[in-house]
Amino acid sequence: MNSGEQVDRQSRILEAALELLSRHGISGVSMRAVAREAGVALGLVNYYYEDKSSLIRAALHRIDEHDLMLVAPDPASPPDEQLRKALRRVAGPEFLTTDYLALRLHLWALAQADEDFGLINAAAFDRYLDGLATLIGNAKPGLSPVECRERAADIVVVQNGMWLTALLGIDKAAIQRSIARTEEIAFAA
Repeated sequence: MNSGEQVDRQSRILEAALELLSRHGISGVSMRAVAREAGVALGLVNYYYEDKSSLIRAALHRIDEHDLMLVAPDPASPPDEQLRKALRRVAGPEFLTTDYLALRLHLWALAQADEDFGLINAAAFDRYLDGLATLIGNAKPGLSPVECRERAADIVVVQNGMWLTALLGIDKAAIQRSIARTEEIAFAA
């Protein structure tokens, strides 16, 4: 097996774990269920992941990577547009699905229930805030790092509220108002 196949199989295993978490929560994730969902042998899941906890840790890190892409700088755009793009990305159609939002809720619950998962989640949250604060600072250079971080934290509250509200049914106008509100927070004088 070449390294590309290994990465693909490992990625399929992680995606399967995330899918099961989304649909059934932690109780629906077992090594056997993940193997079945990924379409691979149980031995392959055990080869990549020591146990269910290591698989969940890897899934949390995968979500962290996705979150960091939301606030990744785009050097081809001016700083204010980079920030606007980042603020709009969280309302992308891939994030406003019941499956994705259920996954986030399960992961947040896991972070509260397990100290190790909580530390991974807290570190990921800090990286996301730092990325967002950096984008704010680049677009509003007169703000101090503390002010940028506070604005980023306020924006995350609105973003999380938007995600939770989307679970009740997508109100496109409310989503647009939420995005506009995050832009008001980011660009306030």
